[in-house]
Amino acid sequence: MQSNGSIHNHLQLSIPQNQSRLVFERVNRSLGRLSKNMTPQNVHHFRTNGRRVEALIDQLSSETRNKKKVLKLVAKLTKRAGKLRDIDVQIAFLNNLRVPDRQNHRAQLLELLGEEHARRARKLAKAADSATLQELRKRLRREQNAIKLDGVDPLRLALSSLPKPSQVPLTEKTLHAFRIGVKQARYLAELAGEAPKAKLFVDELKRAQDAAGEWHDAVKLKEKAEKRFGSASQSALVSVLQNISRARFSTASNALVTALTTLNALVTALTTLSQERQPVKPSARVQYNSAASNATVRSTAVA
Repeated sequence: MQSNGSIHNHLQLSIPQNQSRLVFERVNRSLGRLSKNMTPQNVHHFRTNGRRVEALIDQLSSETRNKKKVLKLVAKLTKRAGKLRDIDVQIAFLNNLRVPDRQNHRAQLLELLGEEHARRARKLAKAADSATLQELRKRLRREQNAIKLDGVDPLRLALSSLPKPSQVPLTEKTLHAFRIGVKQARYLAELAGEAPKAKLFVDELKRAQDAAGEWHDAVKLKEKAEKRFGSASQSALVSVLQNISRARFSTASNALVTALTTLNALVTALTTLSQERQPVKPSARVQYNSAASNATVRSTAVA
């Protein structure tokens, strides 16, 4: 058994190896808690820990039959957990929304969400049966031993997986894709541990991810309201949700571009520092541009 699977050898692990070990331990604990009680907290913890382990296996494990199987199982469960968690967030959002509701649309939408929540909970419970969870744990143990971390630079790996906004204005479709990419990059960057540069990297990604997540929650709720009540001219609730969605789209777009610009500058600075530390011939003349001037990512996002 490899050192990253042995409790007695934790002190001998590199930072990425130890972080990887923690990811697998947390997803196993989350599976146990989810199987006992599907509370909103347990569902949320499983979804986030499941996505973390999914990102690690996808990027750092060799292509095998077990890898395909485990990714399929994790994706199925995290998808169902994610849909249930989305309903929890939408219900909480509506309960805290203080707007006039003479049409009683907010109460009607809450009732619909309650019904959908019950359906989603049954689907997750059916998918997370004891036999499936037992198989998943077995396959996760195999993948934990198959993860390859030698020579891996988590921050560079995370940056390489980040989306690159182009000159084309961001749309709801592209922002959603960027949101998924930012999540995966954050989970990879977390392998770098608590070093200051790693913390900066992860914090920037988390800010962008949170802003994009809040936008996504508002959009999904708005779409459900539109489907049930019609246009903004027909429903005050729809009008409010459309305004909130537009505002959050602008906030999320700006947060994403700020994060990408900051992180590109950070990695450029680290690369420059690494090059400066390498011995060069006296006659060689090497010019280094500042990290800020190399951060060319910019946005034309419009609210």
